[in-house]
Amino acid sequence: MNTSLSASLKTFEQQDLKMSKRGFLGLGCAGALAAMFGPRLAHAQAGYPSRPVSVIVPYAPGGQGDVFARFLSEPLAAKLKQAVVVENRPGASGMLGTRLIIRDKGDGYQLLLGQTGEIAINPTVNKNAGYDTLKDLAPIVLAGDSPLVLIAPRNAPYDTIQELIGLADKSPESVSYASSGTATPGHLAAAALALGTKTKMIHVPYKGAGQALTDVIGGQVNCFFSSASAAMGHIKSGSVKALAVSSLERLNSLPDVPTIAETVLPGFNFSLWGGYFAPKRTPKAIIERLNTEINDILERPEVRARFEADGAAVARNTPEQFSEFVKAEIAKYRDLIAAADISLE
Repeated sequence: MNTSLSASLKTFEQQDLKMSKRGFLGLGCAGALAAMFGPRLAHAQAGYPSRPVSVIVPYAPGGQGDVFARFLSEPLAAKLKQAVVVENRPGASGMLGTRLIIRDKGDGYQLLLGQTGEIAINPTVNKNAGYDTLKDLAPIVLAGDSPLVLIAPRNAPYDTIQELIGLADKSPESVSYASSGTATPGHLAAAALALGTKTKMIHVPYKGAGQALTDVIGGQVNCFFSSASAAMGHIKSGSVKALAVSSLERLNSLPDVPTIAETVLPGFNFSLWGGYFAPKRTPKAIIERLNTEINDILERPEVRARFEADGAAVARNTPEQFSEFVKAEIAKYRDLIAAADISLE
């Protein structure tokens, strides 16, 4: 297990234990309301789910989020005793599918497998996103957290991230980095690396990770922050070399590849993560039921092994912990976007 992820979630858990006197008064009011309306709500939720549940993946089939959603759908269906149907609704960098969810009635029958981009980045950088993550979505559970891997062409004249940064420092703007698009997690991780090391690198955005990876393999660009799952096969085959990973700890699947945090920039921590969300109006009882069921699935050895093979860490978490995680990610990217002066215009 990735202990840095567990530590972050533990911190959020400790924060949740702190309750003010006003909080206790609020609970008293909530208790009175529950006494009035509780039986009706409990009856409606006791039979949940009574029909199939759909999970919206706001990207085309084949991506890591889509693969994980489909992998988890069968065991989740067995637990819920209803079919769990994965629906791909690509468009607008994940925002189209997210908008569908926030307009849903919030009865637990339509969920979102949301990821870093559409949840933590897009509402900040895109004024036309059409939603506010914190106001419109209810976090259910963080399903996986996977670091990025900084890769380079196999014949590049540098073998370590220190050498790459040294080249960029010696010859400003001589180093180029690919991304799957402007304001994507990989672009922002590279921007953070450049800011933190006070170097200048040329951003080369592509329309998707596939072409970016192809041009790194071909040597057209100097480096690329790739998802671990997409890079793993190419690293193993030797068509690219891994310089560093973006998490606080090394990957079990790449134990010899150092972290950026331990080499050139302490505290550097960027990842691709995904989790389940529902419309904000969804009843808490349904959120908690789904959280429990999905957490139980994620703790199965075969599921954990499957996720970790793709570089994804999993750790049991509550809706409250996941909510705090999302808030922290939004704040991190908001500050970075401002510092790096990144926009879509």
